[in-house]
Amino acid sequence: MTRIYIPCDSGALAVGADEVAAAFESAARRRQIPLDIVRTGSRGLYWLEPMLEVETAKGRIAYGPVAIADVESLLDSGILSGGVHRLRLGVAEEIPFLKRQTRLTFARCGIVQPLSIEDYRAHGGTAGLRRALAMGPAGIVEEIVQSGLRGRGGAGFPTGIKWKTAREAEGAQKYIVCNADEGDSGTYADRMIMEGDPFLLIEGMVIAGIAVGATRGYIYLRSEYPHARRILVAAIAAAQRANLLGKSVAGSGFDFGIELCVGAGAYVCGEETSLLESLEGRRGMVRAKPPLPAHHGLFGMPTVVNNVISLASVPSIVERGATFYRDFGMGRSRGTMPIQLGGNVRHPGLFEAGFGLTLGEIVDDIGGGTASGRPVRAVQVGGPLGAYFPRALFDTPFDYEAFAAHDGMIGHGGVVVFDDTVDMARQAHFAMEFCALESCGKCTPCRIGAVRGAETIARIRKGERIAENLMLVEDLCNTMKYGSLCALGGAVPYPVMSAIRHFPEDFRRVAAE
Repeated sequence: MTRIYIPCDSGALAVGADEVAAAFESAARRRQIPLDIVRTGSRGLYWLEPMLEVETAKGRIAYGPVAIADVESLLDSGILSGGVHRLRLGVAEEIPFLKRQTRLTFARCGIVQPLSIEDYRAHGGTAGLRRALAMGPAGIVEEIVQSGLRGRGGAGFPTGIKWKTAREAEGAQKYIVCNADEGDSGTYADRMIMEGDPFLLIEGMVIAGIAVGATRGYIYLRSEYPHARRILVAAIAAAQRANLLGKSVAGSGFDFGIELCVGAGAYVCGEETSLLESLEGRRGMVRAKPPLPAHHGLFGMPTVVNNVISLASVPSIVERGATFYRDFGMGRSRGTMPIQLGGNVRHPGLFEAGFGLTLGEIVDDIGGGTASGRPVRAVQVGGPLGAYFPRALFDTPFDYEAFAAHDGMIGHGGVVVFDDTVDMARQAHFAMEFCALESCGKCTPCRIGAVRGAETIARIRKGERIAENLMLVEDLCNTMKYGSLCALGGAVPYPVMSAIRHFPEDFRRVAAE
């Protein structure tokens, strides 16, 4: 029986993957062809979705993007043996976009059945957990420290230091909290892992629990991810049945359970202390620090809060060793980063690679330039609060410190491309409006500064006292940057000031509307 792999990832579903799978099932019955259709996560080549793969003696042959209307011609062309067709892409791993990657965290994504523990284990899953149990808590923490892993959620704080702090903290109960509130524009790496390789996240959380002495974990998921929610609920139940969660995990005597909690759509709850407030049943508002969550976190107990990709990176590090992981990357940015290309780009998708690629390589070479065919004018890295980089800065390496040197940030790894039709004054106005809308309201610089900033940029766009108002915007940005309690208000200056600095002509042109 021939096996065909079709993604069940949200990105693929949005462009008709379910309908294509149903069409193949119907055609196979009608033609009396024995066909096994396996639903996987996505490989992350979103401009080719739905991308299906056929298992052959030469490997998995990919075809895409496939529409319902293509099903009959694909079967006529001998797709079941890897036949020639206009949509044939060749062996999946040989597609240039995939071949150039270093897939450590996403090694199984798009390959395994997301809810099959057997498939997960057959492709190396739980090897990290087995080694972790042999190493013990102190050994695990040291391995993560030595790997150089930094938080992949945006701040870039050393993960091992956070774990060491929580492990040494006193507390009757400790917690592992997974921040899956992936709210940055142009980001989808967390969702891809949760939908395509959920046991990897579960394994990472269990290892973290062993390391710091936590017996309870929570996944805080954004409400806009219903497919991830469904898959995680089923994966947690499957992990419990397989003794990867619950009492005496894998017969080790160590207990660890995971509960899934769904947020209510507040962007600020992506900030760790707001997330904890929400988990405790209160309105998501930022807490002043110190105390740090590692000392006084969920329900007042020592808590590790890590992003999905941070936790999903752990099993590979523990399995292969800190040195193996640390050999990738540059400077203080070690390991790999899932770069997520979006916006006006020809090849949108996820590209996992070691830190160090230049922004120009990512946008022009890997992304293929703009989808519109027009020149690239600006690239925003790090979500809606990330800086706008002009082409003059395209030689900047993808590295935490290199971006910080240009008043930018990598954030969660989202790269959004704009062509030369973009109005950067309008983008700066949007940043202030976004902050005003999403502010929790606790601190004055964010609550008031964003509103006044939006008003002032609106006046600039109308041509009112441009020089004076630009000075006022810069003053507001400095107040927000240094006076806000969290990164929501504190990061607004990145998009606003980078737009003013690199694209000043857009702020001296009266808006047409």
